[in-house]
Amino acid sequence: DVGGTFTDLVLEKGPRDVDAHKVPSTPEDQSIGVVRGIREICEIGKVRPKDVDLIVHGTTVATNITLEHNGSEVGMLTSRGFRDILHIARHKRPFNFSLQFDAPWQSLPLVKRRNRISISERVMPPTGEIETPLNEQEVRDACKLFAERGVEAVIICFMFSFLNPKNELAAKKIVQKELPNVFLSTSCEVIDVIREYERFSTTAMNAYVGPKTSTYIRNLDKMLKADGISAELRIMQSNGGVATVDMASERPVTILMSGPAGGVIGGRWAGGLSKEKNLITVDIGGTSADISTIPNGEIRIMNPRDTYVGDYPVLAPMIDLTTIGAGGGSIAFIDQGGAFRVGPKSAGADPGPACYARGGTEPTVTDAQVALGRLDVDKFLGGDMTIDPELSVKVIADRIAKPLGMSVKDAALGIIKVINSNMALAIRSNSVARGFDPRKFALMPFGGAGPLHGVALAKEVSAKEVIVPPAPGINAAIGLLETDMQYEFTRSAPLILAGATTKDFERINTALDKLEKLCRERLSADGIAKSKQKLTRIAECRYHGQGFELRADLPVGKLSAKNKDVVIDNFHKQHQLDYGYTFGSDQVEIMTLRVIGIASVEPLTWPKLKKAPAGAAKTKALKAAFMYSRKTTFDDGKTVETPRYDRGMLMAGHEISGPAIILQHNSTTLIPPGYRARVSDFGNIHIKNV
Repeated sequence: DVGGTFTDLVLEKGPRDVDAHKVPSTPEDQSIGVVRGIREICEIGKVRPKDVDLIVHGTTVATNITLEHNGSEVGMLTSRGFRDILHIARHKRPFNFSLQFDAPWQSLPLVKRRNRISISERVMPPTGEIETPLNEQEVRDACKLFAERGVEAVIICFMFSFLNPKNELAAKKIVQKELPNVFLSTSCEVIDVIREYERFSTTAMNAYVGPKTSTYIRNLDKMLKADGISAELRIMQSNGGVATVDMASERPVTILMSGPAGGVIGGRWAGGLSKEKNLITVDIGGTSADISTIPNGEIRIMNPRDTYVGDYPVLAPMIDLTTIGAGGGSIAFIDQGGAFRVGPKSAGADPGPACYARGGTEPTVTDAQVALGRLDVDKFLGGDMTIDPELSVKVIADRIAKPLGMSVKDAALGIIKVINSNMALAIRSNSVARGFDPRKFALMPFGGAGPLHGVALAKEVSAKEVIVPPAPGINAAIGLLETDMQYEFTRSAPLILAGATTKDFERINTALDKLEKLCRERLSADGIAKSKQKLTRIAECRYHGQGFELRADLPVGKLSAKNKDVVIDNFHKQHQLDYGYTFGSDQVEIMTLRVIGIASVEPLTWPKLKKAPAGAAKTKALKAAFMYSRKTTFDDGKTVETPRYDRGMLMAGHEISGPAIILQHNSTTLIPPGYRARVSDFGNIHIKNV
């Protein structure tokens, strides 16, 4: 799992036999850090690289291209008269009362206007009848223009192609012949659904990130093989499933949230170790914090109206995540108005926080933790990395404390308080605002920085307890090994269920059969036996006349007048959860059908800890885990001698009263005064208020 600062690795060698490792990320080329990390973890686990069977990879390559606006030059073929849909969008104003607001889809378009070429063709709704055949010569002329301009990717987006893709597919054949080396995407193959702006934007995003992302994935595959690693490479998708190299290369729009998705899966897995199903996961790395709510062990998929990446709508299924610029590398500063701010700008991996002694000149959250004595100089990354606390103190004093007339301690505490407040707001937006009560959920902090903030965040949002997973720093990488192979196919099929005829249901069932066939073909091509293939069928529904849809499960078997109420009831339940009310109307309209093909993986088995003996022997075993005590400042401003414990020496059943700090190679867990930690059978640390 590649993050902004570190690349995390987990090696599973067999049941209850797992190794973990971290290496610095290589932003200039992620594959360098990935291959180096694989070599090193194989050495740690005493495994020959050529004996590795499977590599699952969570990557931020596609995400970074979007956020940094350095994608490919894209050419577009579209229906005559609809050239400016990508510019007009939905007429939304990001700031209603500002005359100077920036609309990124206009100022930084995925396809420049001069590269959007109109083609004579027309498909008519609602039947999909072709009124104007494709003008093939216009397509050839456009290809010549694209070749002259050095276009790297081409998209074909015709109106109503979701009703009849014939013209798009005919244009595709011509482009393949005229421009054999471009990255080519058609809207009917990327996202075959209604709503032209979102369909065009999703296809454009696929092409914008496509050439660089597919090159990275295929190069990584070649580098691994050149290094003697013949393992099959799988890529994490935004929806919580994994895909093959070919699939991820063809449809990179499905891996835009590849990195954060693994963390949510890993959080659910760690919750399962303690039989806790209601979780709020908070993955805090060096650059960002990713937050997700898991009710009753179910990974939630974001509503289509919310699936934006960098201000561009992307109708690819994504795990319901809230991501904010809050991590160990988040920079603290005083803005032009004199306000004390933290993030979203990050020091990243290079130069990193000031304490890394790599030239960082701005105070970060990590520097604040070091200045407060919560991160020990000689135990950072298990002692693999040396940090300089004097640099942290100096940079906080120069940039924050002196200008605001406060002590370094108060400035450092301020940095922690501001970043925690930012994250607490994001947690509420992903839980309370989605209809979930945090008081019924355990908060699970992970990532390198997560367990340092866990208790403070749980207190802010009133979570019932904190659960720190066994290996928090590499929990997202663990999630990759827990991820099923997953493919999704969609088709627009508008139908108001009330009064639907037998013929209407036949149309829906025929469309579902075709989607199921596509799923099975894709899974079978990946070598998955039919007996191991699982299909989930979903209808995206709305009340007739609403603007957007919600997901509702379809009944088993054929949809008919006898079981249509199952869909209606499921939709009402989801509408109640999302909005707090229902209309109680039977005018429920199916807009889109979605079939998900899943091939389950063998669950990762984590070794059980030894049970702590009873009585005096238990105390003696806890003393063996004790390392030393050092002065540490907590959120109440008090500085106290705080014992450090080696997590690797703790046993199941051990209890530690705060103040205390638990150290391990990939993370540090903070237990403030007034809290008690208990170690579970599989190594989860449960922290509650005394």
